[in-house]
Amino acid sequence: MKTKSIAFVLILTAAAFYAGRRSAPPAAGLSSPSEESHAAREELTLPPEIQRKAGMQFAAAEIKALPQVLTATGSVQANASRLAQIRALARGRIDAVHVRLGDRVEAGQPLVTYDNFELGDSISAYLSALVELRKAEAGAQVSRRAMDRARNLAGLGAVAAAELLRREAEYKDALAAVESRKAELARIEEKLHRFGMTDDEIARLDPGAGLNYHRERSHSTLRAPFAGVVIQLGAVPGETAGIESALATVADLSTVWVQADIYERDIHLVQAGRPAEVEVASYPGRGFPGKVTHIGDSLDPATRTAKVRVEVSNPDGMLKLEMFAVIRIPIPASRPALAIPAAAIQYVDGTPAVFVQTSPDRFEMRSVELGLRAREWVEVLRGVEQGDRVVTEGSFLLKSEWLKHRLGHHEE
Repeated sequence: MKTKSIAFVLILTAAAFYAGRRSAPPAAGLSSPSEESHAAREELTLPPEIQRKAGMQFAAAEIKALPQVLTATGSVQANASRLAQIRALARGRIDAVHVRLGDRVEAGQPLVTYDNFELGDSISAYLSALVELRKAEAGAQVSRRAMDRARNLAGLGAVAAAELLRREAEYKDALAAVESRKAELARIEEKLHRFGMTDDEIARLDPGAGLNYHRERSHSTLRAPFAGVVIQLGAVPGETAGIESALATVADLSTVWVQADIYERDIHLVQAGRPAEVEVASYPGRGFPGKVTHIGDSLDPATRTAKVRVEVSNPDGMLKLEMFAVIRIPIPASRPALAIPAAAIQYVDGTPAVFVQTSPDRFEMRSVELGLRAREWVEVLRGVEQGDRVVTEGSFLLKSEWLKHRLGHHEE
């Protein structure tokens, strides 16, 4: 029954709109529907009974005490504390690039694999040190057995005390050699770890461990340190990579910074920790809440402005890097302003507009100029006057019908 009721209301609404336009006489001096002046003032008709069934609601434009706002322009930038430039750990040749510019990556995801020349040398040094350690351990075992025999013979009086002392000294030297080789091996292992090799990968380098390990020993893989987006990519397979330039840049864009310029005279009005709102042209009428996190310590001598940073949550990725942005920072004082509910605002061709009730059954679409937005209220600088009744609930329905009417005139 509810579905049938809604459908009935919509049918009656459309019929009322149509009948209103067919019977309404043209206003004196009204230009054609294709002209902007007509688009801003065209009237639509909707009987009160249909308005009630459509659930239409109204509000009067009124003077309200709105907080004053400091406005500045800037741009969307990456959060520098969540920005990683991925560089080669040593000189090498790039074998494979596993991502493309703009790809979203997870923490630990491979980005670039390259033949690490220094890693190859380090692996060779590790294997040599491993061989030397085995030799030292074998020598220590021989020395220990010789010392044990000398002790047994000395107990029987068959070996002089000096011989026993010599065997004991040789064994101590052999143990010292083993410890020295272990220290050298540990030093090289740490270097291998810095190149990204795990304990398991290092263990499988040992040819005596009986493991079947076919890893290309000198190859290193650079991975994403956290989840984010690849915003720069300078790696090309076959090129030689150095440590001086980034092969890829990963940014976590779940939060972004909006950097704006504040004039010297207004700096005292801004404090770190204060709330702020960011607007961008791509989403007209929508504000993104943020917080002032930093105020620059120096002024641009040419513009006499300081940089102010606003941090904004961006979980859906709607804010793109380098978007032009306007930040609005409320300041403690307030001022009277003509305001209407934000729900009354519709956008037609990117321009804000409202529908004003001019009589019980007639509505006029007006383009408006907006000022400060304070929660659910919006300041109106031009287009309505105090006491005008604007449509809040149901304004989208009026906009849709107005657009269909305008399209019909264009087709004629």
